[in-house]
Amino acid sequence: MNVPLVPFGKPRGERADAARNRERLLETARAMIAEHGTENVTMDALAERAGLGKGTVFRRFGTRAGIFRALLDDNESRFQQQVLSGPPPLGPGADPRQRLIAFGRARIPFLLAHHAIVRAAMDPGQPAPAGAAGITRPHIRMLLAELRLPHLPTPHLDALAVQLAGALEGPLLLYMALDHAPPGDDHPLAESWTALIERVTHHCHATPRDPHTATP
Repeated sequence: MNVPLVPFGKPRGERADAARNRERLLETARAMIAEHGTENVTMDALAERAGLGKGTVFRRFGTRAGIFRALLDDNESRFQQQVLSGPPPLGPGADPRQRLIAFGRARIPFLLAHHAIVRAAMDPGQPAPAGAAGITRPHIRMLLAELRLPHLPTPHLDALAVQLAGALEGPLLLYMALDHAPPGDDHPLAESWTALIERVTHHCHATPRDPHTATP
């Protein structure tokens, strides 16, 4: 079964002025992070830099960690649009094996680039940010459904999707000790992701799109 990806971003029906304030605050927060890192981004500093009242910032984000959760959701939304409607192989139109490989090779540098934001979004006493869990497992599961994986019935495909999602997201959220690795999709984790998917999908074939042409 194809599982739709989870949408992120601003709430539906948001007022125009509220949407403008939201974008202004997010862009200001990005600029502050680029200049000084996450440590110096506070509710008061963000309000002052954006030229908005403190009440607006508190209503929008609730807590300091809420600033980073909003940034994470916004960035996730942009990444998801690439997956949903961007060019192949990350977007639709490529072989599912190639899409799996491309997803990991795009996701890894994305997570590394946003590692500090993910950590700053962790608010004691609150649920962990849902961004990574919201897109990775369903997308992997959808692509696995398009492949013929011998001897793997549906429950096993569900488990495999969980394991592959964990292999992709888990070590990166803890930031493995690869500080001197090259950036981008040449990162050692990107190479190992490619090897993992090629191994798992060895001898697999894409499920035909037309059900009348499918073989038993």
